[in-house]
Amino acid sequence: MTFLAIDIGNTRLKWAQYDTPRPGAQLLAQGAEFLENIDRLADGPWAGLAPPSAMLGCVVAGDAARRRVEEQMELWEVSPQWVVASESEAGLTNGYDFPTRLGADRWVAMIGAWHRMCSQGPARPTIVAMVGTAVTVEAIDAGGRFLGGLILPGHGIMLRALESGTAGLHVPTGEVRDFPTNTSDALTSGGTYAISGAMDRMVDNLRRHCKAEPKCFMTGGAGWKMAPSLITPFELVDNLIFDGLLEMARGRFGLASS
Repeated sequence: MTFLAIDIGNTRLKWAQYDTPRPGAQLLAQGAEFLENIDRLADGPWAGLAPPSAMLGCVVAGDAARRRVEEQMELWEVSPQWVVASESEAGLTNGYDFPTRLGADRWVAMIGAWHRMCSQGPARPTIVAMVGTAVTVEAIDAGGRFLGGLILPGHGIMLRALESGTAGLHVPTGEVRDFPTNTSDALTSGGTYAISGAMDRMVDNLRRHCKAEPKCFMTGGAGWKMAPSLITPFELVDNLIFDGLLEMARGRFGLASS
């Protein structure tokens, strides 16, 4: 029973095909496309795939992008299923004021991180950071309840905002420095430290709330850039959303744990 997992972000669509919809499944194929190239999937990288028996995805790019992906999936006889955050799923409880309004990518990544943490030892408070076009930082207590999270602009958005709103500033190619002495380094360092400061602050908030040291995960295309600038160690995970989709698929498609 092959399984197709899809993550439609703000900039790119990422997909992975597995031999079965459960954690630990064998990865058969994977790829990524910028959103403007979605319409090439059926005639391109998906043309040679074995038809998936099940599909589950999350989308933050909007309904238009979702419909374009569904059109590309018409080469298979599979019903697209898209994640909507709920009050609870896969062992995690959603503490958002209105649970269904929580971003699907945030919910899926938290489920992936929670199960990864549980596989490493006793349950403990957990921080989940996704660093991409936007940045989210989530807090989960040791009982598996999502307490709340932060949303802030990604590095590129911050820099473009400064460029458009401040005379004489341009998107830099600077380095992160402790004490920047030129404008490019000052802009790059400022954006990086703004994000790392939010992440470290949430770690401190959760540590004080739970009176325990959190386990911290980071994912997203720009995660590797942030790691050297963080006070708290974060475990960098490439495909945390796919991990979460596999956990959810196990429950939704009725397969027992391997």
